[in-house]
Amino acid sequence: MPGADNIHPPACHRKRTLVVLTCALLILASVPALSQSQKKDLDATSRIRDAALNHSQIMDMVGYLTDVTGPRLTGSPNLKRAEEYARDRLREWGLANAHLESWGPFGRGWSLEGFTANMLSPAFSLLIAYPKAWSPGTNGTIRGEAVFLDVKTSADLDKYKGKLKGKIVLFSPARHVDPLFGPPAQRRTDEELQRLANAQASGQPRPFQPTPEQRAAEDLSYRKWQLIQSEGAAVVLEPSFRDAGTVYVTSATVPYPSDVPFEKRANAWDLNSPVVTPQVSVAAEQYNRVVRLVARGIPVQLEVNIATRFYNDDPMSYNVIAEIPGTDLKDEVVMIGGCIDSWHAGTGATDNAAGAATVLEVMRILQSLALKPRRTIRIGLWSAEEQGHLGSRAYVAAHLGRRINAADGQPDQVRFEFKPEYEKFDAYFNFDYGTGRIRGVFLQGNVAAQALFRDSLDPVKDLGASTLSIANIGATDHISFDEIGVPGFQWIRDYMEGSSTRAPHTNMDTYDHVLEDDLKQSAAVAASVVYDLAMRDEKVPRKPLLSH
Repeated sequence: MPGADNIHPPACHRKRTLVVLTCALLILASVPALSQSQKKDLDATSRIRDAALNHSQIMDMVGYLTDVTGPRLTGSPNLKRAEEYARDRLREWGLANAHLESWGPFGRGWSLEGFTANMLSPAFSLLIAYPKAWSPGTNGTIRGEAVFLDVKTSADLDKYKGKLKGKIVLFSPARHVDPLFGPPAQRRTDEELQRLANAQASGQPRPFQPTPEQRAAEDLSYRKWQLIQSEGAAVVLEPSFRDAGTVYVTSATVPYPSDVPFEKRANAWDLNSPVVTPQVSVAAEQYNRVVRLVARGIPVQLEVNIATRFYNDDPMSYNVIAEIPGTDLKDEVVMIGGCIDSWHAGTGATDNAAGAATVLEVMRILQSLALKPRRTIRIGLWSAEEQGHLGSRAYVAAHLGRRINAADGQPDQVRFEFKPEYEKFDAYFNFDYGTGRIRGVFLQGNVAAQALFRDSLDPVKDLGASTLSIANIGATDHISFDEIGVPGFQWIRDYMEGSSTRAPHTNMDTYDHVLEDDLKQSAAVAASVVYDLAMRDEKVPRKPLLSH
């Protein structure tokens, strides 16, 4: 290193300085061209933002998917109508190859045709309650005294033998209702976003291993269900997981002992699913009252009538697919998507009509602005996400590849089969987790993509979307892509009415809980990022493919 007193550098240093100055001048000479290119990108971002924030159609689409279509249980006529609506809108906007892509078989469809549930005595009271999906009907109104199945050990089952035929059974103890000290809707704070930004990548999730206590509880529950079915009970009532009149409802229970692996258990929607007893979820506070009355020795008379319809004629299910074709990189695909199915008690607004409408709005904006992306931008609206992201898994298996799990005792034998589209696929972005604003991206441990996304989010950081987290987030459709090694991402969202709040999977998941301004922001951010990635020279980097 030259000394501090070396004020006049030797000739070789002067030559080196001349070379550096020459290079600098060449770089400066190219700045106008770079600025023009950057200006063109910023112009596109500005037009996207204006279309999303000032000329939005997103709430009209949310309204159709919720108020008009209603709940969209996979296999139901309502879901098919919603899918056809989405396909038809995509065709109207001029997208290419808009179609319903079949996959399956999924199983039986189901819809609720009618329902009543009342307490008749000691005083009349309407019950806030909903049948579970794929529950059979009652073949008319069942009236009778409620029987509380107060079972703590297997020995307790004997006292109910011969006493349950035709009865309305209270399956569980009263559920404790905690007071709600915090607000039901919350935005992510700066501190929470900072923790996400500082999070470390989590490893491959371990398979769930129940504790001995959990196995014992599951086996006792199985024996309770066996008793109910063998005795011929008419209806089973259970308390909801939510409170304040909000009823959380999913599918009917098909009981199994703990030693039967999950992959070998039938689901309520399977064509070969065993017959189960009709099942109803009741608002916790009302259920608890009935249990307390019975515990006091006061007879409680109830009436329940469930009318349902099963659809067995078409066991297949469908995804909605369409695209904006690319130009010079048209064989490469940037994909956006979200589930369009829902549960049945509400109208599936925050989970996930809001996400499906945002995906549609992104495609509408990009198409209406006549932008010409270099890569093809494709949309996928998935069915059966609520049953284990089955629709997106089927799409990935058909177009990209699949993981072939190892045989028992051979963990090193995991392998993958890939389709020709696999290498050309760029990235997938999923829209789920409620109605809140986009705050950034979960990178799913993809450290190599961090710099690219930081640059891509820069033009929209003033909209509040700037956080990048290496952390993983699961339980929705981006996992179908991520688990076979293609970049699959979920947006960081303000949960608002999502997560474990009062809306998802409940009777309160309605249009009223959707936040219009948040969805407009989400469409602006997502359309800008997706278009930017479709225009870049390089694809999103891939992280190492895990085989265990």
